Amino acid sequence: MTANRSMSDVTAMELRAVAYDHPDAVALVSLLQRHYLAVYGEEDPQPGDPGEYRPPRGLFLVGYLDGRPVACGGWRAKDAGGWGFQDGDAELKRAYVVEELAGLQMLGAAHRILTAVESAAIRAGRRRAILDAGVKQVTAMRFFERAGYTRIPNYGVYRDDPQTVCYARALR
Repeated sequence: MTANRSMSDVTAMELRAVAYDHPDAVALVSLLQRHYLAVYGEEDPQPGDPGEYRPPRGLFLVGYLDGRPVACGGWRAKDAGGWGFQDGDAELKRAYVVEELAGLQMLGAAHRILTAVESAAIRAGRRRAILDAGVKQVTAMRFFERAGYTRIPNYGVYRDDPQTVCYARALR
């Protein structure tokens, strides 16, 4: 794969539903965890249970270019409880695009993953997409805001974490 792929090549990225513990998913999530380590000094403390990303209560996708995994993301069902969730929530997790896809290529791959993950959650009957981001992930925060996500009170294990911001968007 060359670093100068055209945007049309990125939009042709093949998306495959895989198990969260599939080797390609594990490799991409490991790259994401290394990114967290470099930015925050620690990995995300929520490793995730592979079972949470199995249909019908979740899904994990990997995007491939030239047969190589370059992007990933998934959702898992969350429902009302004391952690700030609402019935019908789909928590988006592990959205990542390899750094060698830059600029519009990275944005195109991220948009394809986000759209596919949201569509899968809608098909499963989920009503709201929620996600968390670290305050140092400015590019990710802008991406989600441009995609229609708005800030909500922090939820889950991050509800009292000042280094985390949470977002939501109604799914239709």
